[in-house]
Amino acid sequence: MNFKRLGTIGAIAIAGTILLSSCATAADNGDSGESASGFTGTLVGAGASSQQSAQEAWVAGFQTANENVTVEYDPIGSGGGRDTFIGGGSQFAGSDRAFSVEEIAEDNFVSCVPGTGILEIPAYISPIAIIFNLDGIDSLNLDAATIAGIFNGTITNWNDPAIASQNEGVELPDLAITAVHRADDSGTTANFTDYLSAAAPDAWTVGQIETWPTEFGGEAAPQTSGVVDAVTNGTGTIGYADASRAGDLGTVAVKVGDEYVPYSPEAAAAIVDASPFAEGRGETDLAVNLDRASAESGVYPIVLISYLIACNEYASSDGVDLVKAYLSYIISDEGQSAAASNAGSAPISSKLFERAQAAVDAIK
Repeated sequence: MNFKRLGTIGAIAIAGTILLSSCATAADNGDSGESASGFTGTLVGAGASSQQSAQEAWVAGFQTANENVTVEYDPIGSGGGRDTFIGGGSQFAGSDRAFSVEEIAEDNFVSCVPGTGILEIPAYISPIAIIFNLDGIDSLNLDAATIAGIFNGTITNWNDPAIASQNEGVELPDLAITAVHRADDSGTTANFTDYLSAAAPDAWTVGQIETWPTEFGGEAAPQTSGVVDAVTNGTGTIGYADASRAGDLGTVAVKVGDEYVPYSPEAAAAIVDASPFAEGRGETDLAVNLDRASAESGVYPIVLISYLIACNEYASSDGVDLVKAYLSYIISDEGQSAAASNAGSAPISSKLFERAQAAVDAIK
């Protein structure tokens, strides 16, 4: 298993020297996720740190089936991953948000044939956990307005009435809140703030953002691991991170309708299945328009959909079969089960798999 720290600039600089080769013709990977033998070469991806645990499982499974292949995934964050892919420093990217229609229209993707667009597959579905560190407290109930108030800096103490009123019987300390946010451009931040904007627009007025507004204060930490470390090592801290990284920290059950829903893969899958695909995109662009303000029972609305991004048509044919084989493995039953076991993610539905596999099969 290889997780190589490339960095965006370094990755772009070596783009012309990355060699991808295949000794086999395109293989039918189907639902089984089995890759044809004979692939050789190095496949480079970069992007969302939220995918790290899942990518570890995917890399291990794919390399076990293809002993002469090395897959390198640099978890530099969604923004860095998209920049690296645009510049040609990686063959695929992981991102916690899809490219916007406007970004795609700019057609600046170095590795892709101009005018052919990109593929975006929601291959990793996971709840975003709101994590906190308070002695003796493992879980709290919070509604969207209270969560927004904590992170915009208007609710500053753990015994604030807005928190206490939703947690009868919980002995909340008279302790300052330290809200931890991502220091880097982050798709996790984009998903988290998209929820706040949709579910508590009066309290969260800056909309969906990927770069945290400095006027809200709080503590900044780089990447998912940095946020988790800052919350773990602090006192009275609270943050947001992919649920697979929550560990032993306290977590928040989020108010949906009249109930408080804790995070779970099942609740995350439920909100995705209930949401439509985004409009105005190509056949291979499977961006999902999540219904963050849903009041449906049993859904958890703070969900991270992390996308696999690739070219529809690569400027060079070298390694195209390898890209297709790896992406096919990820979305297969085997790949999705591996991610669920290693990262606690929710496997994609059979309906979504069919659309995703058709998109991968069409890569040239």
